[in-house]
Amino acid sequence: MTTNANTNAQVITTTPRLDLARSAPKVFRALIGFDAAAREGLDPALVELIQIRASHLNHCAYCLHMHTNDARKAGESEDRLHMVAVWREARHFFTEREQAALALTESVTLVADGGVPDDVYAQAAAQFDEQELAHVLSLILTINTWNRVALATAKVAGTDQRR
Repeated sequence: MTTNANTNAQVITTTPRLDLARSAPKVFRALIGFDAAAREGLDPALVELIQIRASHLNHCAYCLHMHTNDARKAGESEDRLHMVAVWREARHFFTEREQAALALTESVTLVADGGVPDDVYAQAAAQFDEQELAHVLSLILTINTWNRVALATAKVAGTDQRR
């Protein structure tokens, strides 16, 4: 049983959900390819920060668990991991590039709440060249897709079976 944070309604997951990788392997492979292409050329620490922040916002425990573990394995500090959710109040933990990426991540993830404001986009464009910005944006799109896949298929945090 889980609680929907937006409505405080309890959602009971008692029926098995499909395994997208098994049920739609071509779609799943396309998502993996999109994800791999999106992260090309980006700093691995930045990749994980973006994925962690989007996973916070989307309430995706499965992805949050996976990406915080990936970040630790890549050498990310516990202090920074704890501060991602409140990065605006703890800016000194993050570079200007990371702050710009986190702000863009929030705006794109919560796009229905007001779009992507010009100042947020301009801040990101000032920190990243055009190709990097395209990859940052693409990564934000992929993690939002992965979050929705995990939530729709009721993935359980701590059950990541990647090799």
